[in-house]
Amino acid sequence: MSDHFDGLETRSADEREKDLMAALPGQVAHAKQNASYFSELYKDIDPNEINSREALRQLPVIRKPDVQDAQNANPPFGGLNAVPITGMAHVYMSPGPIFEPDSDARDHWRYARALWAAGFRPGDIVHNTLSYHLTPAGGLVETGCRAIGCAIFPGGVGNTEIQVDAIERLKPTAYAGTPSFLRILLEKADEMGKDSSSYRKASVGAEPLPPSLRQWFEDRGIVTTQGYGTADIGLIAYESLPVEGMILDEGLILEICRPGTGEPVEEGEVGEIVVTTFNPVYPLIRYGTGDMTAILPGASACGRTNTRIKGWMGRADQSAKVRGMFVHAKLVGEIVARHPEVDKARIVITNPDNRDQMVLKAEASKGDSGLADALKQSVQTVTKLRGDVEIVAPGSLPNDGIVVEDAREFT
Repeated sequence: MSDHFDGLETRSADEREKDLMAALPGQVAHAKQNASYFSELYKDIDPNEINSREALRQLPVIRKPDVQDAQNANPPFGGLNAVPITGMAHVYMSPGPIFEPDSDARDHWRYARALWAAGFRPGDIVHNTLSYHLTPAGGLVETGCRAIGCAIFPGGVGNTEIQVDAIERLKPTAYAGTPSFLRILLEKADEMGKDSSSYRKASVGAEPLPPSLRQWFEDRGIVTTQGYGTADIGLIAYESLPVEGMILDEGLILEICRPGTGEPVEEGEVGEIVVTTFNPVYPLIRYGTGDMTAILPGASACGRTNTRIKGWMGRADQSAKVRGMFVHAKLVGEIVARHPEVDKARIVITNPDNRDQMVLKAEASKGDSGLADALKQSVQTVTKLRGDVEIVAPGSLPNDGIVVEDAREFT
């Protein structure tokens, strides 16, 4: 049986890019024609012209606050849905609240690919401990398992002793859920004198997996990999063996953008994950997840050829309250956009003598002596706050994706 889920995973980079860009105009047209939100957003856009990454960057980035505002104004989906209720199987609710639909399509969330890379195969019994209510986490794993041919034991969280009894009797071969709950189950089984040795593989997510905990699982014979997805997008990336970062899913276009903007960062630089999906039900295009990562060079040793990312590296929706005013990452992007001489910038907030101070540190490879004064004026105009400006050498700001750094110390 193949180590790869399908032939898409081993395409050349050029072939993959050609396929994605060929499909992109159709998805933009589908969204514009069938989803009222996109009909308005793209009213001046010709979908046929959105056939390259450069053209895609001309479209606005949509973020969770935009979706929430749209859904509040036009419930329940804000016009982002491209099919009516009759074309949906479930409606989920994520914190916000934000509502997301799915369909009865095979592997709607595209999660089978991550589970296959984790070693899940037809005939496995999968102990699925992710929640089945409100959010799609449990269903995301279940549809992926069913696409492979696995049987699912839907445990959810809680009822630990009952689940430990079931593990001993049912002998599931695979686990899906958070790493912390897997450890709880295994430790409870040890405490109760129950056999939990049937587990051979685990696909975990929704929280960090420290290297020490991964090793703890592997010392018990459980090969553990991570999947990364969201309620609105589905699978974004996943680990394979050997673990070398996370491999991008085949069913989306990834951009890594400077937080607060839609501008791509240099390869290897930390930025926000912006995703375009080909979901016909909920066609999110240039959707800013708020999560940060960076591209890894080269391809995985497992033979999958898609782009690799480092995994989750923090949140891009950074903000801080300064002298009663909120400073958001988006505002830093607006400041930089006013000054093409600036390559990169961040606002640093400190509080010497318990008084908030704000400085914009800007990398600039060109510009005259008046740049600092011009930036200072832009800082005040955009943020409605006074702040100092420091011009720094190109490459001197850390590669961590932070554009609003709250360095205040509160004692």
